[in-house]
Amino acid sequence: MFLRFKIRRKDGKQHRYWSVVENTRVAGGRVVQRHVLYLGEINDTQELAWRRSIEVLDDGAAQPRTLSLFPEDRCDGLLADASIVRVKLSELRLCRPRQWGACWLALMLWRELQLDPFWSKLLGVNRKGTRWDQVLFVLVAYRLLAPGSEWRLHREWFQRSALVDLLGEDAGLAEIHKLYRCHDRLLTHKQAVFDHLVARWRDLFNISYDVLLYDLTSTYFEADPPFPEGDKRRFGYSRDHRPDCVQIVIALVVTPEGLPLAYEVLPGNTSDKTTLRGFLERIERQYGKARRVWLMDRGVPTEEVLAEMRAADPPVHYLVGTPKGRLTRLEKPLIAEPWQEARPGVQVKLLAQEGELYVFAQSLDRVAKERAIRRRQLKRLWSRLKQLSTMQLTREELLMKLGAARDQSRKAWRLVETEVAADSATLSYRLDRKKLRQVRQREGRYLLRTNLVEEDPAKLWSHYLLLVRVEEAFKNLKGDLAIRPIFHQLEARIEAHIFTAFLAYCLHVTLARRLHALAPGLTPRSVLEKFATVQMIDVHLPTTDGRQLVLTRYTEPEPELKLLLKKLKLDLPAQPPPKITANALAPPTPL
Repeated sequence: MFLRFKIRRKDGKQHRYWSVVENTRVAGGRVVQRHVLYLGEINDTQELAWRRSIEVLDDGAAQPRTLSLFPEDRCDGLLADASIVRVKLSELRLCRPRQWGACWLALMLWRELQLDPFWSKLLGVNRKGTRWDQVLFVLVAYRLLAPGSEWRLHREWFQRSALVDLLGEDAGLAEIHKLYRCHDRLLTHKQAVFDHLVARWRDLFNISYDVLLYDLTSTYFEADPPFPEGDKRRFGYSRDHRPDCVQIVIALVVTPEGLPLAYEVLPGNTSDKTTLRGFLERIERQYGKARRVWLMDRGVPTEEVLAEMRAADPPVHYLVGTPKGRLTRLEKPLIAEPWQEARPGVQVKLLAQEGELYVFAQSLDRVAKERAIRRRQLKRLWSRLKQLSTMQLTREELLMKLGAARDQSRKAWRLVETEVAADSATLSYRLDRKKLRQVRQREGRYLLRTNLVEEDPAKLWSHYLLLVRVEEAFKNLKGDLAIRPIFHQLEARIEAHIFTAFLAYCLHVTLARRLHALAPGLTPRSVLEKFATVQMIDVHLPTTDGRQLVLTRYTEPEPELKLLLKKLKLDLPAQPPPKITANALAPPTPL
Protein backbone atom coordinates (compact mmCIF):
# COMPACT_ATOMS: atom_id res chain seq x y z
CA MET A 1 0.00 0.00 0.00
CA PHE A 2 1.06 3.60 -0.50
CA LEU A 3 -0.27 7.15 -0.42
CA ARG A 4 -1.31 8.88 -3.61
CA PHE A 5 -2.69 12.36 -4.12
CA LYS A 6 -4.64 14.15 -6.80
CA ILE A 7 -4.45 17.89 -7.37
CA ARG A 8 -7.61 19.90 -7.86
CA ARG A 9 -7.92 23.64 -8.36
CA LYS A 10 -10.81 25.20 -6.44
CA ASP A 11 -11.51 28.84 -5.65
CA GLY A 12 -8.24 29.82 -7.32
CA LYS A 13 -6.20 27.58 -5.01
CA GLN A 14 -4.51 24.23 -5.44
CA HIS A 15 -5.74 21.40 -3.19
CA ARG A 16 -4.21 17.97 -2.64
CA TYR A 17 -6.60 15.11 -1.95
CA TRP A 18 -4.97 11.95 -0.58
CA SER A 19 -5.94 8.31 -0.81
CA VAL A 20 -4.46 5.05 0.45
CA VAL A 21 -3.94 2.88 -2.64
CA GLU A 22 -3.03 -0.79 -2.86
CA ASN A 23 -1.16 -2.49 -5.69
CA THR A 24 -2.54 -5.93 -6.56
CA ARG A 25 -0.89 -8.27 -9.02
CA VAL A 26 -3.34 -9.89 -11.46
CA ALA A 27 -3.12 -12.30 -14.37
CA GLY A 28 -0.41 -11.66 -16.92
CA GLY A 29 1.90 -10.07 -14.37
CA ARG A 30 0.01 -6.77 -14.46
CA VAL A 31 -0.43 -4.62 -11.37
CA VAL A 32 -3.73 -2.84 -10.77
CA GLN A 33 -4.45 -0.20 -8.16
CA ARG A 34 -7.35 -0.27 -5.73
CA HIS A 35 -8.42 2.68 -3.61
CA VAL A 36 -8.53 1.44 -0.02
CA LEU A 37 -9.26 4.66 1.86
CA TYR A 38 -10.05 8.21 0.82
CA LEU A 39 -8.33 10.60 3.25
CA GLY A 40 -9.19 13.97 1.69
CA GLU A 41 -6.96 16.94 2.49
CA ILE A 42 -4.45 16.11 5.24
CA ASN A 43 -1.60 18.11 6.73
CA ASP A 44 2.08 17.16 6.67
CA THR A 45 2.00 15.57 10.13
CA GLN A 46 -0.98 13.43 9.22
CA GLU A 47 0.65 12.45 5.92
CA LEU A 48 3.79 11.31 7.75
CA ALA A 49 1.74 9.31 10.24
CA TRP A 50 -0.09 7.54 7.45
CA ARG A 51 3.16 6.73 5.63
CA ARG A 52 4.61 5.19 8.78
CA SER A 53 1.45 3.06 9.21
CA ILE A 54 1.55 1.57 5.72
CA GLU A 55 3.47 -1.67 5.16
CA VAL A 56 4.16 -3.18 1.80
CA LEU A 57 4.55 -6.98 1.59
CA ASP A 58 6.19 -8.62 -1.42
CA ASP A 59 4.72 -11.96 -2.39
CA GLY A 60 6.89 -14.81 -3.64
CA ALA A 61 6.00 -18.18 -5.11
CA ALA A 62 5.83 -21.79 -3.95
CA GLN A 63 5.25 -25.27 -5.32
CA PRO A 64 2.38 -27.51 -4.12
CA ARG A 65 3.22 -30.48 -1.91
CA THR A 66 1.32 -33.11 0.09
CA LEU A 67 1.95 -32.65 3.83
CA SER A 68 0.92 -34.18 7.16
CA LEU A 69 0.02 -31.77 9.96
CA PHE A 70 0.76 -32.17 13.67
CA PRO A 71 0.63 -29.65 16.53
CA GLU A 72 4.08 -28.64 17.71
CA ASP A 73 3.49 -30.10 21.19
CA ARG A 74 2.45 -33.56 19.89
CA CYS A 75 5.36 -34.51 17.65
CA ASP A 76 7.36 -36.62 20.12
CA GLY A 77 8.34 -39.95 18.63
CA LEU A 78 7.66 -38.99 15.03
CA LEU A 79 10.37 -39.77 12.52
CA ALA A 80 12.00 -36.91 10.70
CA ASP A 81 10.07 -36.51 7.45
CA ALA A 82 9.89 -33.52 5.11
CA SER A 83 6.21 -34.27 4.52
CA ILE A 84 5.38 -33.64 8.20
CA VAL A 85 4.54 -30.08 9.19
CA ARG A 86 4.43 -28.92 12.78
CA VAL A 87 1.92 -26.09 13.32
CA LYS A 88 1.77 -23.51 16.10
CA LEU A 89 -1.85 -23.68 17.22
CA SER A 90 -1.24 -20.92 19.76
CA GLU A 91 -0.55 -18.48 16.90
CA LEU A 92 -3.61 -19.34 14.77
CA ARG A 93 -5.04 -16.26 13.01
CA LEU A 94 -8.33 -15.61 11.17
CA CYS A 95 -7.93 -13.18 8.27
CA ARG A 96 -9.94 -11.54 5.49
CA PRO A 97 -13.56 -12.18 6.45
CA ARG A 98 -15.68 -11.73 3.32
CA GLN A 99 -19.25 -12.30 2.25
CA TRP A 100 -19.65 -15.69 0.57
CA GLY A 101 -23.16 -17.15 0.94
CA ALA A 102 -25.25 -14.58 -0.98
CA CYS A 103 -22.55 -14.32 -3.68
CA TRP A 104 -22.70 -18.10 -4.13
CA LEU A 105 -26.50 -18.03 -4.36
CA ALA A 106 -26.35 -15.27 -6.99
CA LEU A 107 -23.91 -17.40 -8.99
CA MET A 108 -26.26 -20.41 -8.74
CA LEU A 109 -29.17 -18.31 -10.07
CA TRP A 110 -26.96 -16.96 -12.87
CA ARG A 111 -26.05 -20.51 -13.88
CA GLU A 112 -29.64 -21.74 -13.51
CA LEU A 113 -30.69 -19.19 -16.15
CA GLN A 114 -27.70 -20.39 -18.22
CA LEU A 115 -26.43 -16.85 -18.50
CA ASP A 116 -22.79 -17.90 -18.08
CA PRO A 117 -22.49 -19.74 -21.45
CA PHE A 118 -24.83 -17.21 -23.07
CA TRP A 119 -22.69 -14.18 -22.18
CA SER A 120 -19.40 -16.05 -22.56
CA LYS A 121 -20.29 -16.68 -26.21
CA LEU A 122 -21.48 -13.13 -26.89
CA LEU A 123 -18.85 -11.11 -25.00
CA GLY A 124 -15.84 -13.41 -25.28
CA VAL A 125 -12.33 -12.62 -24.03
CA ASN A 126 -10.23 -9.66 -25.14
CA ARG A 127 -6.58 -9.91 -26.13
CA LYS A 128 -5.49 -9.08 -22.57
CA GLY A 129 -7.45 -12.05 -21.20
CA THR A 130 -10.37 -10.14 -19.69
CA ARG A 131 -13.47 -12.31 -19.41
CA TRP A 132 -16.23 -9.78 -19.95
CA ASP A 133 -18.95 -12.26 -18.96
CA GLN A 134 -17.43 -12.47 -15.47
CA VAL A 135 -17.11 -8.69 -15.22
CA LEU A 136 -20.81 -8.50 -16.11
CA PHE A 137 -21.68 -11.05 -13.42
CA VAL A 138 -19.79 -8.96 -10.87
CA LEU A 139 -21.90 -5.93 -11.85
CA VAL A 140 -25.16 -7.90 -11.70
CA ALA A 141 -24.33 -9.59 -8.37
CA TYR A 142 -23.43 -6.21 -6.89
CA ARG A 143 -26.73 -4.74 -8.10
CA LEU A 144 -28.61 -7.69 -6.58
CA LEU A 145 -26.81 -7.87 -3.22
CA ALA A 146 -25.55 -4.40 -2.29
CA PRO A 147 -26.49 -1.89 -5.00
CA GLY A 148 -24.48 1.27 -5.31
CA SER A 149 -22.08 3.07 -7.62
CA GLU A 150 -19.42 1.36 -9.73
CA TRP A 151 -16.82 3.37 -7.83
CA ARG A 152 -17.93 1.80 -4.52
CA LEU A 153 -17.86 -1.65 -6.16
CA HIS A 154 -14.28 -1.09 -7.29
CA ARG A 155 -13.09 0.59 -4.13
CA GLU A 156 -14.45 -1.60 -1.36
CA TRP A 157 -17.32 -4.02 -2.02
CA PHE A 158 -15.47 -6.42 -4.31
CA GLN A 159 -12.77 -6.94 -1.70
CA ARG A 160 -15.41 -7.64 0.97
CA SER A 161 -17.05 -10.30 -1.20
CA ALA A 162 -15.89 -13.81 -2.08
CA LEU A 163 -16.35 -13.39 -5.84
CA VAL A 164 -12.61 -13.86 -6.39
CA ASP A 165 -12.85 -17.30 -4.75
CA LEU A 166 -16.08 -18.26 -6.54
CA LEU A 167 -14.98 -17.19 -10.03
CA GLY A 168 -11.37 -18.31 -9.74
CA GLU A 169 -10.18 -14.88 -10.86
CA ASP A 170 -8.41 -11.98 -9.17
CA ALA A 171 -9.01 -8.33 -8.32
CA GLY A 172 -8.56 -7.41 -11.97
CA LEU A 173 -12.27 -8.12 -12.50
CA ALA A 174 -13.17 -5.00 -10.52
CA GLU A 175 -10.83 -2.50 -12.18
CA ILE A 176 -12.87 0.65 -12.55
CA HIS A 177 -12.20 1.06 -16.27
CA LYS A 178 -13.31 -2.54 -16.91
CA LEU A 179 -16.59 -1.95 -15.11
CA TYR A 180 -17.37 1.02 -17.31
CA ARG A 181 -16.18 -0.61 -20.53
CA CYS A 182 -18.36 -3.61 -19.82
CA HIS A 183 -21.38 -1.27 -19.95
CA ASP A 184 -20.39 -0.29 -23.48
CA ARG A 185 -20.67 -3.91 -24.71
CA LEU A 186 -24.17 -4.79 -23.48
CA LEU A 187 -26.91 -2.94 -25.34
CA THR A 188 -26.40 -4.59 -28.72
CA HIS A 189 -27.43 -7.92 -27.15
CA LYS A 190 -30.61 -6.71 -25.43
CA GLN A 191 -33.09 -8.48 -27.71
CA ALA A 192 -31.05 -11.70 -27.61
CA VAL A 193 -31.26 -11.62 -23.81
CA PHE A 194 -35.06 -11.24 -23.94
CA ASP A 195 -35.34 -14.26 -26.25
CA HIS A 196 -32.98 -16.36 -24.10
CA LEU A 197 -34.78 -15.59 -20.84
CA VAL A 198 -38.24 -16.28 -22.28
CA ALA A 199 -37.13 -19.73 -23.42
CA ARG A 200 -35.37 -20.45 -20.14
CA TRP A 201 -38.36 -19.47 -17.98
CA ARG A 202 -40.59 -21.65 -20.13
CA ASP A 203 -38.30 -24.61 -19.41
CA LEU A 204 -37.93 -23.88 -15.69
CA PHE A 205 -41.44 -22.85 -14.69
CA ASN A 206 -43.65 -23.91 -17.63
CA ILE A 207 -44.67 -20.28 -18.16
CA SER A 208 -47.21 -19.34 -20.83
CA TYR A 209 -47.41 -15.88 -22.34
CA ASP A 210 -51.11 -15.51 -23.05
CA VAL A 211 -51.60 -12.82 -20.37
CA LEU A 212 -49.22 -9.84 -20.27
CA LEU A 213 -49.03 -6.83 -17.95
CA TYR A 214 -47.85 -3.45 -19.18
CA ASP A 215 -46.99 -0.32 -17.21
CA LEU A 216 -44.51 2.54 -17.01
CA THR A 217 -42.42 4.20 -14.32
CA SER A 218 -39.76 6.89 -14.14
CA THR A 219 -36.37 7.18 -12.48
CA TYR A 220 -34.46 10.38 -11.86
CA PHE A 221 -30.86 11.65 -12.10
CA GLU A 222 -28.51 13.67 -9.98
CA ALA A 223 -27.44 15.75 -12.97
CA ASP A 224 -27.88 19.28 -14.22
CA PRO A 225 -29.05 20.23 -17.72
CA PRO A 226 -28.40 21.26 -20.44
CA PHE A 227 -27.76 17.95 -22.16
CA PRO A 228 -26.82 17.11 -25.76
CA GLU A 229 -29.58 17.34 -28.34
CA GLY A 230 -31.69 14.19 -28.42
CA ASP A 231 -30.70 13.14 -24.87
CA LYS A 232 -33.40 11.13 -23.09
CA ARG A 233 -32.94 12.93 -19.79
CA ARG A 234 -35.87 15.33 -19.64
CA PHE A 235 -38.16 16.95 -17.13
CA GLY A 236 -41.57 15.27 -16.98
CA TYR A 237 -44.24 13.81 -14.75
CA SER A 238 -42.26 12.24 -11.89
CA ARG A 239 -43.64 9.13 -10.24
CA ASP A 240 -40.79 9.48 -7.72
CA HIS A 241 -42.08 12.88 -6.60
CA ARG A 242 -38.88 14.55 -7.78
CA PRO A 243 -40.07 17.12 -10.34
CA ASP A 244 -36.86 19.06 -9.70
CA CYS A 245 -34.76 16.32 -11.34
CA VAL A 246 -34.51 15.22 -14.95
CA GLN A 247 -35.64 11.66 -15.56
CA ILE A 248 -36.16 8.85 -18.02
CA VAL A 249 -39.25 6.68 -18.43
CA ILE A 250 -39.09 2.87 -18.31
CA ALA A 251 -41.82 0.82 -19.98
CA LEU A 252 -42.00 -2.81 -18.84
CA VAL A 253 -43.90 -5.93 -19.93
CA VAL A 254 -44.18 -8.76 -17.39
CA THR A 255 -46.10 -12.00 -17.03
CA PRO A 256 -48.64 -12.55 -14.21
CA GLU A 257 -45.83 -14.32 -12.35
CA GLY A 258 -43.75 -11.14 -12.45
CA LEU A 259 -41.23 -12.44 -15.01
CA PRO A 260 -40.10 -9.57 -17.27
CA LEU A 261 -40.30 -10.12 -21.02
CA ALA A 262 -39.12 -6.79 -22.42
CA TYR A 263 -38.51 -3.21 -21.43
CA GLU A 264 -37.73 0.05 -23.15
CA VAL A 265 -36.03 3.25 -22.01
CA LEU A 266 -37.89 6.36 -23.19
CA PRO A 267 -37.34 10.12 -22.86
CA GLY A 268 -38.37 11.58 -19.53
CA ASN A 269 -41.18 13.66 -21.02
CA THR A 270 -42.82 10.71 -22.80
CA SER A 271 -46.58 10.51 -22.44
CA ASP A 272 -47.82 7.08 -21.31
CA LYS A 273 -50.46 6.85 -24.01
CA THR A 274 -47.89 7.15 -26.83
CA THR A 275 -45.93 4.01 -25.89
CA LEU A 276 -48.32 1.08 -26.21
CA ARG A 277 -48.45 0.67 -29.99
CA GLY A 278 -44.72 -0.04 -30.25
CA PHE A 279 -44.85 -2.75 -27.61
CA LEU A 280 -47.82 -4.44 -29.23
CA GLU A 281 -45.85 -4.73 -32.46
CA ARG A 282 -42.72 -5.97 -30.67
CA ILE A 283 -44.51 -8.72 -28.72
CA GLU A 284 -46.36 -9.81 -31.86
CA ARG A 285 -43.06 -10.13 -33.76
CA GLN A 286 -41.46 -12.01 -30.87
CA TYR A 287 -44.27 -14.43 -29.98
CA GLY A 288 -46.51 -14.36 -33.06
CA LYS A 289 -50.21 -13.61 -33.35
CA ALA A 290 -52.14 -15.49 -30.72
CA ARG A 291 -54.95 -15.08 -28.23
CA ARG A 292 -53.25 -12.79 -25.77
CA VAL A 293 -54.70 -10.54 -23.06
CA TRP A 294 -53.05 -7.22 -22.19
CA LEU A 295 -53.64 -5.82 -18.71
CA MET A 296 -53.04 -2.09 -18.35
CA ASP A 297 -53.80 0.75 -16.02
CA ARG A 298 -55.86 3.74 -17.08
CA GLY A 299 -53.97 6.41 -18.97
CA VAL A 300 -51.84 3.94 -20.96
CA PRO A 301 -54.03 3.13 -24.00
CA THR A 302 -55.73 5.69 -26.20
CA GLU A 303 -59.13 5.21 -27.84
CA GLU A 304 -57.36 4.92 -31.19
CA VAL A 305 -55.05 2.13 -30.02
CA LEU A 306 -57.92 0.24 -28.37
CA ALA A 307 -59.86 0.44 -31.64
CA GLU A 308 -56.83 -0.98 -33.49
CA MET A 309 -56.61 -3.83 -30.96
CA ARG A 310 -60.27 -4.70 -31.49
CA ALA A 311 -59.93 -4.54 -35.29
CA ALA A 312 -56.77 -6.70 -35.46
CA ASP A 313 -56.91 -10.19 -36.95
CA PRO A 314 -57.08 -12.05 -34.63
CA PRO A 315 -58.30 -9.40 -32.16
CA VAL A 316 -55.86 -8.35 -29.45
CA HIS A 317 -57.71 -8.66 -26.16
CA TYR A 318 -57.33 -6.16 -23.35
CA LEU A 319 -58.52 -5.38 -19.87
CA VAL A 320 -57.83 -1.82 -18.86
CA GLY A 321 -58.75 0.46 -16.00
CA THR A 322 -60.98 3.40 -16.84
CA PRO A 323 -60.98 6.84 -15.18
CA LYS A 324 -63.84 7.21 -12.73
CA GLY A 325 -64.96 10.29 -14.64
CA ARG A 326 -66.36 7.99 -17.31
CA LEU A 327 -68.89 6.86 -14.71
CA THR A 328 -70.74 10.11 -15.29
CA ARG A 329 -71.58 9.02 -18.85
CA LEU A 330 -72.39 5.41 -17.93
CA GLU A 331 -74.05 6.02 -14.58
CA LYS A 332 -77.65 5.78 -15.78
CA PRO A 333 -77.25 2.55 -17.82
CA LEU A 334 -75.30 0.94 -14.94
CA ILE A 335 -78.00 1.71 -12.38
CA ALA A 336 -80.41 -0.55 -14.24
CA GLU A 337 -77.98 -3.50 -14.24
CA PRO A 338 -78.10 -6.05 -11.38
CA TRP A 339 -75.13 -6.75 -9.09
CA GLN A 340 -73.35 -10.10 -9.54
CA GLU A 341 -71.12 -11.83 -7.01
CA ALA A 342 -67.64 -12.13 -8.56
CA ARG A 343 -66.00 -13.43 -5.39
CA PRO A 344 -66.67 -13.07 -1.64
CA GLY A 345 -66.71 -9.36 -0.88
CA VAL A 346 -66.57 -8.28 -4.54
CA GLN A 347 -69.65 -7.42 -6.63
CA VAL A 348 -69.76 -6.39 -10.29
CA LYS A 349 -72.16 -4.94 -12.82
CA LEU A 350 -71.68 -5.72 -16.51
CA LEU A 351 -72.62 -3.36 -19.33
CA ALA A 352 -72.02 -4.29 -23.00
CA GLN A 353 -71.60 -1.36 -25.40
CA GLU A 354 -70.17 -1.12 -28.93
CA GLY A 355 -68.18 -4.37 -28.86
CA GLU A 356 -66.83 -3.76 -25.37
CA LEU A 357 -67.82 -4.92 -21.93
CA TYR A 358 -67.73 -2.41 -19.08
CA VAL A 359 -67.20 -3.95 -15.66
CA PHE A 360 -68.25 -1.82 -12.69
CA ALA A 361 -66.79 -3.50 -9.61
CA GLN A 362 -66.92 -2.74 -5.93
CA SER A 363 -64.79 -4.32 -3.23
CA LEU A 364 -66.20 -4.08 0.29
CA ASP A 365 -62.72 -4.20 1.82
CA ARG A 366 -61.55 -1.44 -0.49
CA VAL A 367 -64.63 0.66 0.30
CA ALA A 368 -63.85 0.43 4.01
CA LYS A 369 -60.17 1.28 3.45
CA GLU A 370 -60.74 4.30 1.21
CA ARG A 371 -63.45 5.66 3.48
CA ALA A 372 -61.17 5.36 6.50
CA ILE A 373 -58.42 7.25 4.66
CA ARG A 374 -60.84 9.95 3.52
CA ARG A 375 -62.34 10.37 6.99
CA ARG A 376 -58.90 10.62 8.59
CA GLN A 377 -57.77 13.28 6.11
CA LEU A 378 -61.03 15.22 6.39
CA LYS A 379 -60.90 15.18 10.18
CA ARG A 380 -57.31 16.45 10.15
CA LEU A 381 -58.09 19.18 7.60
CA TRP A 382 -61.23 20.29 9.44
CA SER A 383 -59.27 20.56 12.69
CA ARG A 384 -56.55 22.58 10.96
CA LEU A 385 -59.05 24.97 9.37
CA LYS A 386 -60.65 25.51 12.75
CA GLN A 387 -57.25 26.42 14.20
CA LEU A 388 -56.46 28.82 11.36
CA SER A 389 -59.79 30.57 11.68
CA THR A 390 -58.94 31.53 15.29
CA MET A 391 -55.32 32.61 14.72
CA GLN A 392 -54.19 36.21 14.52
CA LEU A 393 -52.48 36.19 11.11
CA THR A 394 -51.91 38.49 8.20
CA ARG A 395 -53.71 37.62 5.00
CA GLU A 396 -50.46 36.47 3.37
CA GLU A 397 -49.59 34.23 6.34
CA LEU A 398 -53.08 32.73 6.28
CA LEU A 399 -52.84 31.95 2.56
CA MET A 400 -49.46 30.24 3.03
CA LYS A 401 -50.78 28.08 5.88
CA LEU A 402 -53.82 27.15 3.79
CA GLY A 403 -51.51 26.05 1.00
CA ALA A 404 -49.59 23.83 3.44
CA ALA A 405 -52.86 22.33 4.72
CA ARG A 406 -53.94 21.58 1.15
CA ASP A 407 -50.65 19.75 0.42
CA GLN A 408 -51.14 17.55 3.49
CA SER A 409 -54.74 16.60 2.69
CA ARG A 410 -55.30 16.98 -1.02
CA LYS A 411 -58.15 14.49 -1.32
CA ALA A 412 -60.06 16.01 1.58
CA TRP A 413 -59.40 19.55 0.29
CA ARG A 414 -61.60 18.87 -2.72
CA LEU A 415 -64.55 18.29 -0.37
CA VAL A 416 -64.21 21.62 1.45
CA GLU A 417 -64.98 25.10 0.13
CA THR A 418 -62.77 27.80 1.67
CA GLU A 419 -62.99 31.55 1.26
CA VAL A 420 -60.61 34.27 2.44
CA ALA A 421 -61.87 37.84 2.59
CA ALA A 422 -60.31 40.13 0.01
CA ASP A 423 -59.33 42.86 2.48
CA SER A 424 -58.67 40.91 5.69
CA ALA A 425 -57.46 37.61 7.15
CA THR A 426 -60.95 36.29 7.70
CA LEU A 427 -61.40 32.60 6.82
CA SER A 428 -64.70 30.88 6.21
CA TYR A 429 -65.14 27.24 5.19
CA ARG A 430 -67.85 24.69 4.70
CA LEU A 431 -68.28 21.07 3.63
CA ASP A 432 -69.41 20.48 0.04
CA ARG A 433 -71.98 17.79 0.69
CA LYS A 434 -72.76 17.20 -2.99
CA LYS A 435 -69.13 16.30 -3.72
CA LEU A 436 -69.00 14.21 -0.54
CA ARG A 437 -72.01 12.14 -1.68
CA GLN A 438 -70.39 11.63 -5.09
CA VAL A 439 -67.09 10.55 -3.52
CA ARG A 440 -68.87 8.14 -1.15
CA GLN A 441 -70.62 6.53 -4.12
CA ARG A 442 -67.30 5.91 -5.90
CA GLU A 443 -65.06 4.85 -3.02
CA GLY A 444 -63.78 1.31 -3.46
CA ARG A 445 -65.36 1.04 -6.91
CA TYR A 446 -63.60 0.58 -10.24
CA LEU A 447 -64.70 0.81 -13.84
CA LEU A 448 -62.93 -1.61 -16.18
CA ARG A 449 -63.34 -2.09 -19.91
CA THR A 450 -62.49 -5.11 -22.03
CA ASN A 451 -63.22 -6.75 -25.36
CA LEU A 452 -63.35 -10.16 -23.64
CA VAL A 453 -67.13 -10.10 -23.77
CA GLU A 454 -67.50 -13.82 -23.00
CA GLU A 455 -65.32 -13.89 -19.90
CA ASP A 456 -66.60 -14.68 -16.43
CA PRO A 457 -66.77 -11.58 -14.11
CA ALA A 458 -64.73 -13.33 -11.42
CA LYS A 459 -61.98 -14.07 -13.94
CA LEU A 460 -61.95 -10.47 -15.17
CA TRP A 461 -61.57 -9.19 -11.62
CA SER A 462 -58.77 -11.63 -10.83
CA HIS A 463 -57.01 -10.59 -14.06
CA TYR A 464 -57.16 -6.93 -13.09
CA LEU A 465 -55.69 -7.63 -9.67
CA LEU A 466 -52.62 -9.04 -11.42
CA LEU A 467 -51.52 -5.49 -12.20
CA VAL A 468 -49.93 -5.46 -8.77
CA ARG A 469 -47.25 -7.73 -10.28
CA VAL A 470 -45.87 -5.03 -12.53
CA GLU A 471 -46.10 -2.51 -9.69
CA GLU A 472 -44.16 -4.99 -7.55
CA ALA A 473 -41.51 -5.23 -10.28
CA PHE A 474 -41.05 -1.45 -10.22
CA LYS A 475 -40.96 -1.51 -6.42
CA ASN A 476 -38.18 -4.12 -6.44
CA LEU A 477 -36.21 -2.25 -9.10
CA LYS A 478 -36.36 0.98 -7.14
CA GLY A 479 -36.13 -0.56 -3.67
CA ASP A 480 -34.11 -3.78 -3.42
CA LEU A 481 -32.05 -3.11 -6.56
CA ALA A 482 -31.70 0.68 -6.03
CA ILE A 483 -31.94 1.61 -9.70
CA ARG A 484 -32.22 5.29 -8.71
CA PRO A 485 -30.72 7.82 -8.64
CA ILE A 486 -28.48 7.35 -11.67
CA PHE A 487 -25.07 9.00 -11.66
CA HIS A 488 -23.93 8.07 -15.17
CA GLN A 489 -23.52 10.91 -17.66
CA LEU A 490 -23.29 9.14 -21.04
CA GLU A 491 -26.64 8.09 -22.48
CA ALA A 492 -25.38 4.65 -23.57
CA ARG A 493 -24.11 3.92 -20.07
CA ILE A 494 -27.36 5.16 -18.56
CA GLU A 495 -29.23 2.56 -20.60
CA ALA A 496 -26.58 -0.06 -19.75
CA HIS A 497 -27.15 0.70 -16.06
CA ILE A 498 -30.87 0.00 -16.56
CA PHE A 499 -29.95 -3.19 -18.42
CA THR A 500 -27.74 -4.38 -15.56
CA ALA A 501 -30.57 -3.72 -13.11
CA PHE A 502 -32.90 -5.66 -15.41
CA LEU A 503 -30.56 -8.69 -15.29
CA ALA A 504 -30.36 -8.41 -11.50
CA TYR A 505 -34.16 -8.32 -11.35
CA CYS A 506 -34.24 -11.49 -13.47
CA LEU A 507 -32.16 -13.27 -10.80
CA HIS A 508 -34.38 -11.74 -8.11
CA VAL A 509 -37.64 -12.93 -9.70
CA THR A 510 -36.20 -16.37 -10.52
CA LEU A 511 -35.44 -16.84 -6.83
CA ALA A 512 -38.96 -15.56 -6.03
CA ARG A 513 -40.51 -18.22 -8.29
CA ARG A 514 -38.51 -20.95 -6.55
CA LEU A 515 -39.59 -19.63 -3.17
CA HIS A 516 -43.25 -19.33 -4.21
CA ALA A 517 -43.63 -23.10 -4.23
CA LEU A 518 -42.21 -23.31 -0.69
CA ALA A 519 -43.96 -20.44 1.13
CA PRO A 520 -45.44 -17.18 -0.21
CA GLY A 521 -44.09 -15.32 2.82
CA LEU A 522 -40.47 -16.02 1.87
CA THR A 523 -39.11 -13.04 -0.03
CA PRO A 524 -35.92 -13.01 -2.12
CA ARG A 525 -34.47 -10.26 0.07
CA SER A 526 -34.96 -12.21 3.30
CA VAL A 527 -33.38 -15.31 1.75
CA LEU A 528 -30.40 -13.33 0.45
CA GLU A 529 -29.92 -11.88 3.92
CA LYS A 530 -29.91 -15.39 5.40
CA PHE A 531 -27.32 -16.55 2.88
CA ALA A 532 -25.25 -13.43 3.54
CA THR A 533 -24.55 -14.67 7.07
CA VAL A 534 -22.21 -17.30 5.61
CA GLN A 535 -18.77 -15.74 5.55
CA MET A 536 -15.49 -16.93 4.10
CA ILE A 537 -12.29 -16.56 6.12
CA ASP A 538 -8.64 -17.48 5.77
CA VAL A 539 -7.27 -19.53 8.68
CA HIS A 540 -3.50 -18.94 9.03
CA LEU A 541 -1.50 -21.56 10.92
CA PRO A 542 2.21 -20.73 11.34
CA THR A 543 4.57 -23.71 11.25
CA THR A 544 7.65 -24.29 13.32
CA ASP A 545 9.90 -23.99 10.24
CA GLY A 546 8.73 -20.46 9.35
CA ARG A 547 6.05 -21.32 6.81
CA GLN A 548 2.30 -20.66 6.97
CA LEU A 549 -0.57 -23.04 6.33
CA VAL A 550 -3.64 -21.24 4.95
CA LEU A 551 -7.08 -22.86 5.14
CA THR A 552 -9.76 -20.94 3.23
CA ARG A 553 -13.13 -21.90 4.70
CA TYR A 554 -16.72 -20.70 4.59
CA THR A 555 -18.50 -20.72 7.93
CA GLU A 556 -21.01 -23.38 8.94
CA PRO A 557 -24.59 -22.41 7.94
CA GLU A 558 -27.10 -21.79 10.72
CA PRO A 559 -29.89 -24.39 11.16
CA GLU A 560 -32.50 -22.23 9.41
CA LEU A 561 -30.18 -21.78 6.44
CA LYS A 562 -29.59 -25.53 6.25
CA LEU A 563 -33.35 -25.93 6.10
CA LEU A 564 -33.56 -23.40 3.27
CA LEU A 565 -30.81 -25.18 1.36
CA LYS A 566 -32.70 -28.45 1.69
CA LYS A 567 -35.98 -26.92 0.55
CA LEU A 568 -34.33 -25.20 -2.42
CA LYS A 569 -32.52 -28.45 -3.28
CA LEU A 570 -29.12 -26.75 -3.19
CA ASP A 571 -25.88 -28.33 -2.00
CA LEU A 572 -22.99 -26.20 -0.84
CA PRO A 573 -19.71 -26.94 -2.64
CA ALA A 574 -16.75 -28.61 -0.97
CA GLN A 575 -14.41 -26.42 1.06
CA PRO A 576 -11.40 -25.12 -0.94
CA PRO A 577 -8.15 -27.11 -0.59
CA PRO A 578 -5.54 -25.89 1.92
CA LYS A 579 -2.50 -23.88 0.81
CA ILE A 580 0.98 -23.46 2.29
CA THR A 581 3.71 -20.86 1.80
CA ALA A 582 7.35 -21.72 1.13
CA ASN A 583 8.29 -19.07 3.71
CA ALA A 584 6.50 -16.55 5.87
CA LEU A 585 6.32 -13.91 3.11
CA ALA A 586 5.47 -16.11 0.14
CA PRO A 587 1.92 -16.35 -1.22
CA PRO A 588 0.00 -19.55 -0.39
CA THR A 589 -0.13 -22.33 -2.96
CA PRO A 590 -2.47 -25.36 -3.07
CA LEU A 591 -1.38 -28.56 -1.38
